[in-house]
Amino acid sequence: MSLAPQEIEKSASQYASDAIKYDSQGARGMAIAHYQKAVESLFKLMRLYPDSKLNKIYTDRLKSYQNRIKSLQAAHGVDLEPAVDPKATPEEQESNLSKGKQNTFEDMIMREKPNVNWIDVIGVDDAKNALRESIVYPSKRSDLFPLGWPRGILLYGPPGCGKTILAAACANELDGEFINVDASSMMSKWLGEAEKNVSKLFKMANNLSEKENKPVILFIDELDSLLGERTNEIGGEVRSRNQFLTELDGINGKGKETKLYVIGATNKPWSLDHPFLRRFQKRIYVSLPSQEAREKLFVLYTSQLKVDGRVRPNTLATIFDGYSASDIKDICQAAQLKVVNDLFSAPGYKEPVQGDSPTQPRELTMKDFREIMGRRKPSVSVDMIRAYYKWSEQFKAL
Repeated sequence: MSLAPQEIEKSASQYASDAIKYDSQGARGMAIAHYQKAVESLFKLMRLYPDSKLNKIYTDRLKSYQNRIKSLQAAHGVDLEPAVDPKATPEEQESNLSKGKQNTFEDMIMREKPNVNWIDVIGVDDAKNALRESIVYPSKRSDLFPLGWPRGILLYGPPGCGKTILAAACANELDGEFINVDASSMMSKWLGEAEKNVSKLFKMANNLSEKENKPVILFIDELDSLLGERTNEIGGEVRSRNQFLTELDGINGKGKETKLYVIGATNKPWSLDHPFLRRFQKRIYVSLPSQEAREKLFVLYTSQLKVDGRVRPNTLATIFDGYSASDIKDICQAAQLKVVNDLFSAPGYKEPVQGDSPTQPRELTMKDFREIMGRRKPSVSVDMIRAYYKWSEQFKAL
């Protein structure tokens, strides 16, 4: 007699919960064993019910368990003893566990001093202006904003169009701190700890702002992983999202007292829960680069390469219409790889010996770029762009 899907799902969740507990305690061998049991349970569930609408959720969780298993095996092996010394006093054991959890949390975030300026952000002028109005100007002249200003800002649009660099440039303009965190890691890398991680993240950002008396940009990428709509809740996502809502309301309620700003980024704005949208007073579409922006991007990247004089950035910008900023960088990189490959493949090519001048590759030509265009299509489809425009008509807030 086979188990009902609810029972198998409950079994998988229990194995995962136990694995997380062992993982946080440093009992890595036990953690791996229980992660593996959770994986086996989910495999069984999807095999028995291949048409279930929940299989995508199960697949995501299964991958996160497998990735954690690989991480533990690669870094530590599978037979390590628990990190807590059984001979230690209860106070010492608790202290060691707290340190381990702190390290876990620190692994999720990246705190840095951005070295990027507005001039480095090419195109997306609407987004730059909106960030200046919302963050930069109020931070410099708060007296000009008696009604306050936005604390929550949503950047949405196709991947590779500069959402992260926009947030970093904003932090640099303020001479502030930039905290970069991936929401998908918060939700899946340490399953069961997401609610605590949200609380820790905001507490750290608030403390940093108050201690150093500087603006802090808390940038949360892949925000839909945290605030996206769910047809079925597994692992406490409701509590995690409610915690985020509470923290964001706390920031917005502090008015001029706080210098903490939350910038969320997503490639899938339509998957966000609607109640959260109003917490992001500014919702900014970061679009594909315009003709002028593409031309500037080609000037930027080809300036570092050996290019034939007949290669015109404006012509490249025209033929690569519909390509993202990261696509353009990849195109220039691919062109350079092509000429280097031609150099190494040339008949009679020899490696330079000491004292000899190395042979240089030929110049890049328009033919090279046209050949690459035939092999590399845009990473953003027309249908995706239509979806962004449709969503913007309803929810855009510059």
